[in-house]
Amino acid sequence: MTAARPALSRRLRLMGAAISIGAASMLSSVPAFARGPDGIADVAEKVIDAVVNISTSQTIDAKGGGGAMPQLPPGSPFEEFFDDFFKNRRGPGGPGGKGGEKNGEFSPRKTNSLGSGFIVDTAGIVVTNNHVIADADEINVILNDGTKIKAELVGVDKKTDLAVLKFKPPKPLIAVKFGDSDKLRLGEWVVAIGNPFSLGGTVTAGIVSAKNRDISQGPYDSYIQTDAAINRGNSGGPLFNLDGEVIGVNTLIISPTGGSIGLGFAVPSKTVAGVVDQLQKFGELRRGWLGVRIQQVTDEIAESLSIKPARGALVAGIDDKGPAKPAGIEPGDVVVKFDGKDVKDPKDLSRIVADTAVGKEVEVVIIRKGNEETHKVTLGRLEDNDKVQQANAKPAEPTEKLVTQKALGLDLAALSKDLRTKYKIKDSVKGVIVTGVDASSDAAEKRLSAGDVIVEVAQEAVASAADIKNRVEKLKKDGKKSVLLLVSNGDGELRFVALGVQ
Repeated sequence: MTAARPALSRRLRLMGAAISIGAASMLSSVPAFARGPDGIADVAEKVIDAVVNISTSQTIDAKGGGGAMPQLPPGSPFEEFFDDFFKNRRGPGGPGGKGGEKNGEFSPRKTNSLGSGFIVDTAGIVVTNNHVIADADEINVILNDGTKIKAELVGVDKKTDLAVLKFKPPKPLIAVKFGDSDKLRLGEWVVAIGNPFSLGGTVTAGIVSAKNRDISQGPYDSYIQTDAAINRGNSGGPLFNLDGEVIGVNTLIISPTGGSIGLGFAVPSKTVAGVVDQLQKFGELRRGWLGVRIQQVTDEIAESLSIKPARGALVAGIDDKGPAKPAGIEPGDVVVKFDGKDVKDPKDLSRIVADTAVGKEVEVVIIRKGNEETHKVTLGRLEDNDKVQQANAKPAEPTEKLVTQKALGLDLAALSKDLRTKYKIKDSVKGVIVTGVDASSDAAEKRLSAGDVIVEVAQEAVASAADIKNRVEKLKKDGKKSVLLLVSNGDGELRFVALGVQ
């Protein structure tokens, strides 16, 4: 027994060594991307000096901005606290400081904020977010070694929340390059570098959680979503791939607390590179313009137009002075391809058109009454002052006695002179006016309201309530489950609405 113990111990040691060797062998056979982001330290070391902090200052009127004391109920237990904080505070923003209350009035005071940015040209060109520098009186770039330099604003693009700055380099700089955000894969490792909570340069890592995210922040939303920790102060900072290329600009987070919960969003580098190039060349964005108003192709609308599956961008209106009109594009057309690129939804079309050069002739593929057609369009330039808001005020109910008919849960009437006046409808608008909507109807759910004018039913013009009833009855007999209406507001702005006919 005693002699056997050393032999057993030796066998166990050999087995342990074999297991260790086997585990190491298995680990070495696993692809690098599956083992984790081994290259993060190398990426950070290579690019950290190209990432900068953005410091801004702004003079604000404290009377209108955070200097006023909150309105509290009489006798509130917090009244004394707030009275002491707002009325008796000292220093900047308080009496005796650079700004504060004097004789019951607040004087202007300075506020400071910090964000992030990155150098894309060793001549001193920096990219950041527009909201980081918006309304700033003074902008400074702070290099990784703490050097602070005053910067000038080259240009901004509010629609993508991007800005370009320029400063005079005090020494040789390191710049970073843009990568191809279109080649990103879900689950790919990314590195965010920025200035969270004004702590200074900070590196965080995560993966690409999603691509092409539309979170209704602007007309060209196509965000990269990442779980890399992005917090306040990271705005404007770069998102890198493991090759050290910028594949996004960290712009916003979704969080109930203000801190990272793994929902960060970055503007993709494909968008950023184009914006930066134009801002450097022109100091402004020169986007392509088609001259159409578009809307989503819902399943009901697709069924009405005989389009399967639902896709594309439905043309709801044409600008009389836009490029689409002379090209033969009409309301009711569905754009499914633009300049060789597939159009899945309205956002796709908006982004593709905006990114296309002004003056370029492109082919536009549409579906019209079930058939594909190709039209050639020469793009114009989108102007920032285009009218984009629609009249939303509900008109007063008419006092005259109306002769109405019901169809589709709607009260319909002939468009008389009195009704035009009551509902503020332009003379150029033709059709049948809606004077009431059944609250339980599909029409109410689709937000039709009194004052709307039905211009077409199933792509045929209507002039009376009887026309609408007849068209609806015919569609029912043909087995249609929905009817497509072309609806105008008082200003003549059109939209399509599909209503169930069962």
